[in-house]
Amino acid sequence: MSHTAHIPSHRKPRRSASKLAVRAGVAGGVLSTLAMAGTASATPSAEPVAETTLEMPVLDVDLAAEVSSAVTTAAENTRSAAVEGELTAQEESARTGAAAEAKKAKEDAQQKADSEKKAQEEEARKAEAERANRSSARASLSTKATSNGSTGSGNTAATPSKESGNYVSAPATGSAAAIVNFARAQVGKAYVRGGTGPSSYDCSGLVQAAYRAAGITLPRVSGAQSSMGTSVSLSNLQPGDILYWGSRSGSYHVAIYSGGGKFIGAQNPSTGIVETNMNYDKPSGAVRIL
Repeated sequence: MSHTAHIPSHRKPRRSASKLAVRAGVAGGVLSTLAMAGTASATPSAEPVAETTLEMPVLDVDLAAEVSSAVTTAAENTRSAAVEGELTAQEESARTGAAAEAKKAKEDAQQKADSEKKAQEEEARKAEAERANRSSARASLSTKATSNGSTGSGNTAATPSKESGNYVSAPATGSAAAIVNFARAQVGKAYVRGGTGPSSYDCSGLVQAAYRAAGITLPRVSGAQSSMGTSVSLSNLQPGDILYWGSRSGSYHVAIYSGGGKFIGAQNPSTGIVETNMNYDKPSGAVRIL
């Protein structure tokens, strides 16, 4: 039932104003008659006056009860309206709060995504700068090595020196020959990051493909490749050994030792795939898979 529904009253119905006026008039007339009769009775008369009994009209009006009922009804209606207004305000406030929270969550998510994207771009920029620096250093060493060879005895072949270590120069055989021959056949092709052949490679892509030519499966990335096999000294290398730069399990570059103090590797976008002297860029270590 609604708060504003009318509750039937068990009181007698209110008299209309016209009926009350009529009754009041009648009562007034009766009172005037009584007054005149009293005056007449006070005057001595020779004849006795017959006594008359008049019935007073009854005014059946409960005004206090009617007013109280009206006030109660008005108060109840006011309270119901106030409750409904408060509920409406609370619902509106809840909707506004939910919309604000959703907007803030969306803004926070977008800000987080922008921050992560910026961090990734910065990391990629630093990695590219590091690769460029390594390429520049290698090019400088290569130029210096070429200059030293041309001003010496004229021998530009890869000759191990005491400074670069006593590298084993025994010819490759068996699986080692297959690995070295495949890698050497790729010399001159382009370096492309993520490349796995046949027209371009990155460093670990070339090593993986060369070992696949010998029927050996290696992991794809340099860190996993340098973790394979057994560690060997740079002074005891054999053709087919994997050279790595950085830590063994966290290397950032790999190449294949081809013998005679040389290695074959996909170096960088500037040089592509080359076979060069070990003193061009000395590796950190080596592992033997065969």
